Amino acid sequence: MPELDVCYLTTLGRVSGTPHEIEIWFAREANTLFLLAGGREQSDWVRNLQADPAVTVRLGDETWLGDGRTVEPESVDDARARELVHRKYASADDDLVAWRDSALPVAVDLTARAPQS
Repeated sequence: MPELDVCYLTTLGRVSGTPHEIEIWFAREANTLFLLAGGREQSDWVRNLQADPAVTVRLGDETWLGDGRTVEPESVDDARARELVHRKYASADDDLVAWRDSALPVAVDLTARAPQS
């Protein structure tokens, strides 16, 4: 699969119970996707996955089921998420260091491909 610029993360609304899809930058390592939430815990999608960690992720033409989780501060996953996502998107014009350092790392552990409809 060619490297993708974005993925599409779907969470269930913590109040409405309806699916909410966002387009977001990500980095993948094995069966884990790392995301950075610039709005930290105030981001609706983060609050949704904290209420119900079951998510779906669309990567190109594949859809995956997964379990989302916020990453523990100063853990191995914390450092890995920041490094991988920053390295993928940083450029000479805008190195994104402040975003990398202040965002909330989130991991999505992919569990299975979603059944095709």
